[in-house]
Amino acid sequence: MKTTPLAPTLLPAHLIPGAALDTGKTVGKGVNVRHGTLLTLEDINVSFDGFQALTDLTLYIGVGELRCIIGPNGAGKTTLMDVITGKTRPDSGTAYFGEQYDLTTMSEVQIAQAGIGRKFQKPTVFEALSVFENLELAQKANKSVWASLRARLSGEQKERIDEVLQTIRLEASRHRPAGLLSHGQKQFLEIGMLLMQEPHLLLLDEPVAGMTDAETEFTAELFKSLARQHALMVVEHDMGFVGSIADHVSVLHQGRVLAEGSLEQVQNDERVIEVYLGR
Repeated sequence: MKTTPLAPTLLPAHLIPGAALDTGKTVGKGVNVRHGTLLTLEDINVSFDGFQALTDLTLYIGVGELRCIIGPNGAGKTTLMDVITGKTRPDSGTAYFGEQYDLTTMSEVQIAQAGIGRKFQKPTVFEALSVFENLELAQKANKSVWASLRARLSGEQKERIDEVLQTIRLEASRHRPAGLLSHGQKQFLEIGMLLMQEPHLLLLDEPVAGMTDAETEFTAELFKSLARQHALMVVEHDMGFVGSIADHVSVLHQGRVLAEGSLEQVQNDERVIEVYLGR
C-alpha cells in the first residue's frame, strides 16, 4: 500500500496542522475529556545512555488549566515536553491526551494534529513572509508553502486570521515582514500560528525570555485570556511572571515532581527552597 507523504518539511512538525499522517489516517480534534483531565502522565521514566532524565513522573493537567512548570536546570522540564509532543519516547509509563489518545504510540505530527501545540524558546517563523502570510500558512494543509500562499482564502479564514491578529496585538503589523518584528513580537506571532490550529493544549517554553517589561505584561494578559479556551503548560524561570499567571505550579527536580500547589505553597516548601529558590 502506497502511503501519502508528509507535509513539507519547511514547516516544523508543531506548526503542521493538516499534514498527511504516516499511518494513512487522520487524527481528529474531538478529545474526550469527560472526567475533566486533558493530559495524564503516570510513572513516566526516560533515560539517555544511563542518565535518568525522568523518574516515575506523574502529572495531570485539567481542561482550561494554566500550569507553570519550574525547577533548576537539568530538572527534566524539556524532556517532559519532549515526551508530551512525541519527540522522546518514554522507557515506561502512561501518557494520554484526553482519554483516547495514547501519546506513546503517536508521531509528532499526529500529536500536533490531535490538538497539542508547542512553542520553543526561540521563535520559529518565516522571516521573509509577512505576519499575515505566516498566519495564513499555519492553517493550510497538504500544500507546498508557495501553493498555500497562492490559494484563495475564504471569508471565514480571513476573519479567523483577523481575530488572531487582534489577540496577539499585531493588527498594525499584518503586512510587515516577520523578520522585522521585535523578539517579543516574533514570540507573539508564533503563538498566533499555533492558535490558527485551535489546539486544546499549548506548551510554552520560557516565553518571556528576552522580552521587555511591557511585552512580559502583555504576555501575562494573553495567557490568562487564552486559558479560558485552552490549557497551557508554561515552563518559566521568571518567578514574578509565574506568580502573575499560574493557577497551579509544579516543581521538577532530578526528573521528579518535587512539589505542587499554588506559587505561595511551593515557595514555602522547604524542599523547593533548598534545591531551587534558595534562602
